[in-house]
Amino acid sequence: MNATLKLLASAPWSAKFGLVVIFGYAFIAIFAPVLTPYGETEIVGAEFELWGEEFILGTDSLGRDMLTRLIYGARNTIGIAFLTTGLAFLLGSVTGFLAAAISGWVDQLLSRIVDVLMAIPALIFGLLVLTIVGTSIVNMVLVIAVLESTRVFRLARAVAMGVVVMDYVEAARLRGEGLWWIMSREVLPNALPPLVAEFGLRFCFVFLFISALSFLGLGIQPPTADWGSMVRDNATLMTFGDITPLVPAAAIALLTVAVNFVVDWFLHKASGLKE
Repeated sequence: MNATLKLLASAPWSAKFGLVVIFGYAFIAIFAPVLTPYGETEIVGAEFELWGEEFILGTDSLGRDMLTRLIYGARNTIGIAFLTTGLAFLLGSVTGFLAAAISGWVDQLLSRIVDVLMAIPALIFGLLVLTIVGTSIVNMVLVIAVLESTRVFRLARAVAMGVVVMDYVEAARLRGEGLWWIMSREVLPNALPPLVAEFGLRFCFVFLFISALSFLGLGIQPPTADWGSMVRDNATLMTFGDITPLVPAAAIALLTVAVNFVVDWFLHKASGLKE
């Protein structure tokens, strides 16, 4: 505990700011039902009411409280992005470690599949597949996870390639240890720092990807609150000089910047470089 506090105390102001923002978003997402004055889909006023005492951020195109929708949007958008990133890392890291540990035709097959998927622009491919299979949350999570796992595969394979040739891995093989034991006990601990940093960066990409799909109408579907769709649904207010659509956009940007601050600090600490 003391070591953790000392580490946090030595962090630069940018990393501290990022951690505060991340924990703040996490708190809001977890306790959204307690923090919101109304229900997520509850219509409580007229369309596009102005900011005031009753509705701090006004109402949306259907008369739902924007503050409530913004808070629930944190739970939905961040939660789904975190789940998708975790699934992408599970798929990408396991296949990457397998390709490095087994090599040969397994490495060639997995690498060529990844090359094909990476050759197609992710947003276009995601739009195409979701248009065909449907825009449910499950489909969206699976499609984005598969697309993002290709980037994780590349990193995991590259890092694991440098680990599997080490003497202690060869000693484990000579002891008769199995493939799964070598991957989990020898490769994973030594590949963890760059993968943890990549998780933060990949979360940002997934988070922005989901928001972009929702803005285009193929992401999280109404009436579920989502920051991307909130920007789209209230964009008409910009014509009248109302900045309400910029609030969910600012929430997206703030979290992205905060995560990048923390990832930069973690990479610096993991590299072993001195200030």
